[in-house]
Amino acid sequence: MSKQIIKTNQAPAAIGPYEQAIRIGNLVFSSGQIALDPKTGYFLSGEIEEETEQTLKNIRSIIEASGLSTKNIVKTTVYLT
Repeated sequence: MSKQIIKTNQAPAAIGPYEQAIRIGNLVFSSGQIALDPKTGYFLSGEIEEETEQTLKNIRSIIEASGLSTKNIVKTTVYLT
């Protein structure tokens, strides 16, 4: 099975040695996201609602760049501190 790297400028670039997402076969695996604004590159430091909304926008952008939608998400894990 071949591996396809998924990238979009509508979400923050990967900060480490990983990709925003990878498609293997008919599955897409996305890396973790935080509340970085892809336009400014700055972390949104505000209320939890604002940070959560930006994080979900980033995830949606990556999923859509792979040709899917949020309806195709099978599993997600959320870490809160």
